[in-house]
Amino acid sequence: MSRKNVHLKVDEFKGNIGLIKNLEISIGKIIEEKWEEPMGPTPFPSLTTLRDWDFKLLQRFKPFYLPFCDVCCLCTFGKCDLTGNKRGACGLNMSAQQSRIVLLACCIGAATHIGHARHLVEHLIEEFGRRHPVDVGGVNVEVEAPVTRLVCGIKPETLGDLEAALDYCENQLTHLLSITHTGQEGSNLDFESKVFHAGMIDQVGMEIADLAQISAYGFPKANPEAPLVELGFGAIDIQKPVILCIGHNVPPAIGIVDYLTENGLQGEVEVCGLCCTAHDITRYNPKAKIVGPISWQLRFVRSGVPDVVIVDEQCIRTDILIEAQKVKAPFIATSEKNCQGLEDRTHDSPDKIVEDLVTGKVPGVLILDPEKAGEVAVRVAIEVMPRRGKFKVIPNVENVIEEAKRCRQCDKCRRACPNDLPIPEAMKAAVEGNLEKLNELYDACIGCARCEHACPENIPVHNFIVKAAEKKMKAETFKVRAGRGPIQDVEIRNVGGPIVLGEIPGVVAFVGCANYPKGGKEIAEMVMEFAKRRFIVVTSGCAAMSAGMYKNEEGKTPYEIYSGDFDAGGILNVGSCVSNPHIAGAAIKIASIFAKRKLRANYEEIADYVLNRVGAVGVAWGAMSQKAASIASGFWRLGVPVIVGPHGIKYRRMLLGRADKQEDWYVYDARTGEKVYVGPTPEHLFYAAETKEEAMVMIAKLCMRPNDTTKGRAIKLTHYIDLHKRLYGIMPEDIHLFVRTIADVPVTMKDEIIKILEKKDWKETVIPDPTLLPRLIRKKKE
Repeated sequence: MSRKNVHLKVDEFKGNIGLIKNLEISIGKIIEEKWEEPMGPTPFPSLTTLRDWDFKLLQRFKPFYLPFCDVCCLCTFGKCDLTGNKRGACGLNMSAQQSRIVLLACCIGAATHIGHARHLVEHLIEEFGRRHPVDVGGVNVEVEAPVTRLVCGIKPETLGDLEAALDYCENQLTHLLSITHTGQEGSNLDFESKVFHAGMIDQVGMEIADLAQISAYGFPKANPEAPLVELGFGAIDIQKPVILCIGHNVPPAIGIVDYLTENGLQGEVEVCGLCCTAHDITRYNPKAKIVGPISWQLRFVRSGVPDVVIVDEQCIRTDILIEAQKVKAPFIATSEKNCQGLEDRTHDSPDKIVEDLVTGKVPGVLILDPEKAGEVAVRVAIEVMPRRGKFKVIPNVENVIEEAKRCRQCDKCRRACPNDLPIPEAMKAAVEGNLEKLNELYDACIGCARCEHACPENIPVHNFIVKAAEKKMKAETFKVRAGRGPIQDVEIRNVGGPIVLGEIPGVVAFVGCANYPKGGKEIAEMVMEFAKRRFIVVTSGCAAMSAGMYKNEEGKTPYEIYSGDFDAGGILNVGSCVSNPHIAGAAIKIASIFAKRKLRANYEEIADYVLNRVGAVGVAWGAMSQKAASIASGFWRLGVPVIVGPHGIKYRRMLLGRADKQEDWYVYDARTGEKVYVGPTPEHLFYAAETKEEAMVMIAKLCMRPNDTTKGRAIKLTHYIDLHKRLYGIMPEDIHLFVRTIADVPVTMKDEIIKILEKKDWKETVIPDPTLLPRLIRKKKE
């Protein structure tokens, strides 16, 4: 598809029809169709186009509410008490209010990604032109935009083509946000349907953003052997000027790298990043370095290592300017969405800006030109490094011991800590000169500094933890594979059959933020466990960084130990937050490329295929943000379950199946049209696990699908039972629900399981050609 803007202006025209002056004709779009596949049933779906599909999901996976607050205070009627059977002044009850808040969160998350995509596309069109081709893998990736093709029914070929899908996303987002106004929707299930819609358009927006930056910036294009890049505090060369980039929108960081290259300064300045900008800058230049996930902002800035702090947008501490001032590091904001109250110096000369920052005349500036921001950052870092001398606010050991004596043992820090860390106990030990207990808190600390704000003595607790773990922190040197982007079409052809038949036990995607209950090490442990079990393991965002923070006896990280192929036993990093649609896209491409299902604007059929046949599970173990909520909801509508850590209950509701309600677990057999019981596969759509062990058992369980062959189901049951026995010490009590025929039973466990089946009065069932869509039965008969 190509999109053109035509504008014609005629000052004066005289003809048979008369005299015409100042005539202007504007044609917004001319679309030239180049995609041979006929248009599917749901191009550019509205709020209710896929409502029937959503309700099918919600009938099986019912909302289970976990109110974080018992009142609503969104309008001046409130606060309204919604406990029990009470309704607010507008008539809304607790269930609808919780779903309404979930929708608000998902709208915020989707708006963030779609706004990010709009900025990127506009910037890249200005820099590279509207006709710059969309290319994310050449001949290896012919289905370049599976989500956009599926949702919108268009095949983008140039940067300009991406605008049509963005226009759609922005239109739908406006409608979705309007629904949260007082006196709009009243049904909790209709709110939930719109949550799914927000997630779907979020997937489109993210895909557009990554397509654009891969195509224009030359990021790795579906490359399983994308470069290994350095990760960790210890990877940063503190003898050089250091520029720290924080955020998600990469153009300013690319401006830094380009300025260094153009001026022969490569290797003279250390460029590093936190959060997703770190991923994307290393995709552009593998010599850049990743400090760590979002939770490491305070520890790294306070260490004094960064000489310049430059931020763009999303997931940035809103007090980061204050923190930069504490260590005398000049600060540069580069996004309209995060101006930090700074003066806009975009149109000033670089020389003047550099002078003001280096001399300390101003603590920071706003520069909305990525190239100018890059130049200023480099020049300031070089000049300011000798002046500030890596000034830090992390105290020495003696100061920690002395300051710890002010601790009242009031426990307010522990009560404020999201992970309930035993801070008072560690402070008490510090008074005695023992910092080991503070050191033990380091790995589980998420860097929120709530302990400091709760302390009546204003003790800088986080600084103490960082100091106690200083030796460990400086030794943190790991490797992570740069974000590879999409999955190759040939990889899909190779694994499509084994995944759908169950012979590859599942695809597990570790995504999202770093709000971990016990530190990022748990991510690395889960990643390694499932790679060893020959699952396909995919990572993105902060989770991809945490997955790399582990070393075996040989000193190798998971990305060095395992292949980057999309294949059994592979561990592959697709990239930053906006790279998540490559994971959803892999499931979509299995249906399209392997199963030959029509892709174009055919959402229901593809989602039905994924739900019933593709054993994929998302794990957002540290999910924190509204973006994480919208990312998850995009997977739900596609039929992919998502597991979150214990902090995930703060999203206010789960989507849980009831294995004991047999009537919820019927599908149509597309061969016969009969309804067939298939068991709770998958059992849940959104589930919060309290521990890593619970999550691992649930991952194996949620990979089961109605379409599994007997061989595939036996493989999946082997993993489920083995993990359950190893981590819980007993055989799972629900094993009979997942055995359809005796051939499903793993051979090595046959005698034990048959005895259980006999006790449960188990009956054999057929293995259908499963679907929730009656129209697919008619299609089969025809």
